[in-house]
Amino acid sequence: MDFQENDTETTCDSGQVSNQDDRRNDNAYALAVVPYDEDKLSPFHLAERKFKLAGRELVIRQSWRELGVAAVVWDAAVVLGEYLETEVTLTDQTVVELGAGTGLTGMVAALQGAKVTITEREMALASLRRNVESNILPGTTRHPVAIKELTWGQNLHLYPTSYQYVIGADIIYIKETFQDLLKTLVHLSNYETVVLLGCKIRYERDTNFLKMLEEKFEVKEVRYDQRRDIRLYKARLRSCTSL
Repeated sequence: MDFQENDTETTCDSGQVSNQDDRRNDNAYALAVVPYDEDKLSPFHLAERKFKLAGRELVIRQSWRELGVAAVVWDAAVVLGEYLETEVTLTDQTVVELGAGTGLTGMVAALQGAKVTITEREMALASLRRNVESNILPGTTRHPVAIKELTWGQNLHLYPTSYQYVIGADIIYIKETFQDLLKTLVHLSNYETVVLLGCKIRYERDTNFLKMLEEKFEVKEVRYDQRRDIRLYKARLRSCTSL
């Protein structure tokens, strides 16, 4: 890929990615591998997995042993990707993905014609970038895809408040991050922004986050995938929420 350099990020033409070269302190948000049923983890140990989404076969490389939850494809990402493909018109819409992991959902949005920024913490960016670069080739997207570092609650001034869609798949699982995640969602949203979150409700704390979300956003469940036990929520800022 032919990249152009500037002070803060590497950019390139449509179909190529950009990366903000700004190191952050990840100590408070170390990648935690939460306990799950080992039998259900078997797909995560595969070196790569293939998905047919947005008219393409996307090949995702996984690194469970190296990065844990941030480097594998969760069912919520697939279900959210399917929803974006069939239920949302994304052409020329601005989209930011939070806690992207392998970037599957953000790539689907890009292939659907959106202007996409895919975000993760510094320690997971290299894995994310490899997956995006290997799947989003020149000429395959309407707009360039940006890959940037974002630790929830930190340096939010670097991000606009004008995104039309904020998306996230299975990002609700560590209680200690909930306040910062909510703060980030509010910052990235205006009253027209649509927030789409895909998640598996595993613990009471997950439900508690949804209650926190409802204090700032109007929230409704728009899909339940029974086979994979994944719920999709659509949210918009409440009119009384200060920006």
